Amino acid sequence: MSFQKDFLWGAAAASYQVEGAYQEDGKGLNIWDVYTREPGHVAFNENGDVACDHYHRFKEDVALMKQIGLKAYRLSISWTRVIPNGTGEVNPAGIAFYNALIDELLAAGIEPLVTIFHWDYPYALHCRGGWLNPASSDWFEAYTRVLVDSFSDRVRYWMTINEPQVFITDGYKNGNFAPFMKHPDGDLIQMTHNVLLAHGKAVHTIRAHAKRTPIVGFAPTGPCVVPASDAPEDIERARAASFDFNRDNYTSSNAWWGDPIALGHYSPRAYELFGDLMPKENPEEMALISQKLDFYGANIYWSMQGGELGTTLTGCPKSNLAWPLTPDVMYWSIRFLHERYHLPLMITENGMAGHDWVALDGKVHDPDRIDYLTRYLRSCKRAVEEGLPLIGYMHWSIMDNFEWARGYDQRFGLIHVDYGTQKRTLKDSAYWYATVIAENGENL
Repeated sequence: MSFQKDFLWGAAAASYQVEGAYQEDGKGLNIWDVYTREPGHVAFNENGDVACDHYHRFKEDVALMKQIGLKAYRLSISWTRVIPNGTGEVNPAGIAFYNALIDELLAAGIEPLVTIFHWDYPYALHCRGGWLNPASSDWFEAYTRVLVDSFSDRVRYWMTINEPQVFITDGYKNGNFAPFMKHPDGDLIQMTHNVLLAHGKAVHTIRAHAKRTPIVGFAPTGPCVVPASDAPEDIERARAASFDFNRDNYTSSNAWWGDPIALGHYSPRAYELFGDLMPKENPEEMALISQKLDFYGANIYWSMQGGELGTTLTGCPKSNLAWPLTPDVMYWSIRFLHERYHLPLMITENGMAGHDWVALDGKVHDPDRIDYLTRYLRSCKRAVEEGLPLIGYMHWSIMDNFEWARGYDQRFGLIHVDYGTQKRTLKDSAYWYATVIAENGENL
């Protein structure tokens, strides 16, 4: 078996990381706009005020996507560009921007995949308690309705929430990402439930009001443990570790988020660890949270080793973010996630931070990225050849951009961005990826 004929070969980006124009045309402030202004949170005290200036340069960027031959582009909507205060009045200029972007993509033959929330939470709602507020899922539902009413005549693919594992863990547990807070377990469990309700209400809203038949998923980070060997006992040990968690890492786990959404209940492990801190299971709420999805997204970069992220062999190959090269994680993640959740998979992010610069010949040579992607995509192909349902692959990212608390030093893009001039340069990997798309992965 090969990749299906309509396989979605694409790339991804997120609004705060690329758009810039942080206070233009009526946009409200989000938590990243506000808290990157406090010194010490972000490398070099950088922020996304300008980023890649995609807000003004989206036509140029879409033209480059077309040159690469992308079949799909996964974008996220800036909540406060559309609804400046998070609730209430809608900003026509924000709607107009995304309408223009969507139209430009479609004119280029590129399918828009819309992510409703990718971490840039409205500051006005944060001041009202944010994800701790019992009304937070209703706010999210109302925001989703605005997007569906505005874009669903052209948008088919929807993802509700990107990586709750990361924005809850790093934003509210460990204090590494905006809003750079450290909450106790009881708060984090309540936030979890409200995020899950927000997801469920968004799915319901999309299905009830979309003008075109929607294709709905969400985009958690989904790395699994790679078995030590193909021996059945090693595979079962890796499978168990991929969905296990403890009091230290629970908000980062697959099962903490995936089980309620795909299985309709919290993991029994959650009750073992937290007892009365867990929400009393309400059948109506769990039915809302676990509505049928069309696909399960997975943002995958590297595997857990021995059940813990970051446990790797000394001297193993690593990216510019010190993330290890573990291409087998693609096959095992696709397999384990499908076997547990019984949904088609989409790789909603995968890529590597490289040491990329414009060479003396005016080109950007990134052979490490090409080698990395070849290995990871071959691992995807192994899953496809075994009949596992993989519907798409979104490279992270379409262009170099603001890498959250790490600033601008790490470059993930297929397109090099000179942040001083905003000049775009296709990297060697972009031309390579174009051949993969053109041959539907047969050349891997």
